[in-house]
Amino acid sequence: MSANISSKTFDFLKKLDKNNNREWFNENKNLYTASQGNVIEFLDDLIREMSDFDEDLAKIDSKKALFRIYRDTRFSKDKSPYKTNFGASLGMGKGNQKGGYYLHMEPGKSFLAGGIYMPESSVLKEVRKEISLYGEDFLATLNHKDFKKHFPELDQDDQLKKVPQGFDKEDPMAEYLKLKNFIVVYSLKDEEILDKNAVKNMSKIFKLMKPFNDFLNTPFQD
Repeated sequence: MSANISSKTFDFLKKLDKNNNREWFNENKNLYTASQGNVIEFLDDLIREMSDFDEDLAKIDSKKALFRIYRDTRFSKDKSPYKTNFGASLGMGKGNQKGGYYLHMEPGKSFLAGGIYMPESSVLKEVRKEISLYGEDFLATLNHKDFKKHFPELDQDDQLKKVPQGFDKEDPMAEYLKLKNFIVVYSLKDEEILDKNAVKNMSKIFKLMKPFNDFLNTPFQD
């Protein structure tokens, strides 16, 4: 039987949101430790389930996949010391060379994501080349019925104003070539995170992202 995310884990995150200071955190470290353990158990089961369709995930360690709760405040105006979410990289993260998956659990703001986030310039160039050369295949992936239903459009928060150097301004895929990230996002309600079938339900959504990741990873296959 799969592990479930406990309502106590979300209660901890809600309390942390209201008491985001070191004194409260240190006094309630036991709540954090219990919540962290709950999330790691959940990730163990989720990774096992997802490995059925993406065997590369089998080598991921849940403890290493889970991001630290401590914020890096050096360059931020917000000096709150802790994140108010549990985030886990399942092969996806800043600067990663390949498409992967990401799980974000936060009361009222949970989501699943897939793709490549903030790739290095050399990786970004190769992905753009692939999209330019094989635009029809890329669009077929994005417009597949089940994919489109869950991910109506790519995340477009960060993009260039003009088509990047080295690509034709009239390229039919021009709008996609301007993107700096290639990400799809699926929002989750709190009850979906806490559902007893969450592992299976999330895995099904992540599986829909697999063809998208496969396309993005094509230039980097051995």
